[in-house]
Amino acid sequence: MKTIVINADPKRRGVTGQLMKKAAEGAESVGADVVYVDLYKMDLSGCRICLICKNDEETCKCYWKDELSPLLDEIFNSDALLIGAPIFFTNPSSHYMALLERLIFSIVSFKTGNIFKGKVNVGLFYTMEYPLDYFEKSVRPHLKQSEDLLKMLNGELVIDAFSNISRAERSDNSQEGINLLNLKEEQLSKDLDKVFNIACELSK
Repeated sequence: MKTIVINADPKRRGVTGQLMKKAAEGAESVGADVVYVDLYKMDLSGCRICLICKNDEETCKCYWKDELSPLLDEIFNSDALLIGAPIFFTNPSSHYMALLERLIFSIVSFKTGNIFKGKVNVGLFYTMEYPLDYFEKSVRPHLKQSEDLLKMLNGELVIDAFSNISRAERSDNSQEGINLLNLKEEQLSKDLDKVFNIACELSK
């Protein structure tokens, strides 16, 4: 088994990064070979619509020459893909969307639709700095279309959301602030365990 773990947050040591490091540990614990990627360290862009991939209706490949194309090749040849994506306002990070654009456009034929014959399980983990109930009620419904694109990888799809810990919360030295931070730290510990377990299941 091969698992690709991607942190699509520019903060490599933030909550998203912590969750994805724990996901990598979970995948490794069940024997998967893990490739860990900090997406914001890569030179990449969204789809340029060069259409070279449409010249070959049988090969799932992005031909644009940057650092993302080899990663897409690895994803197509993997068994599991685990992605951590922070929510900015109401959308995932721009690098996550660039990854999604090129990943999916590479497997779509204008004639026959999805040409990907493999099976890649996907875990998508959102992080955000506003309440989870607001996210689920007001933001998540607008993300369904982009989430459904990941089903084209033909595997199991697990999506979850986690609350971030902001810089302001970490620097609030009032008793109320300290109590809130302690609660969030306790929740983060539970979230790390949850992501670990999801990674285990998807990487078996």
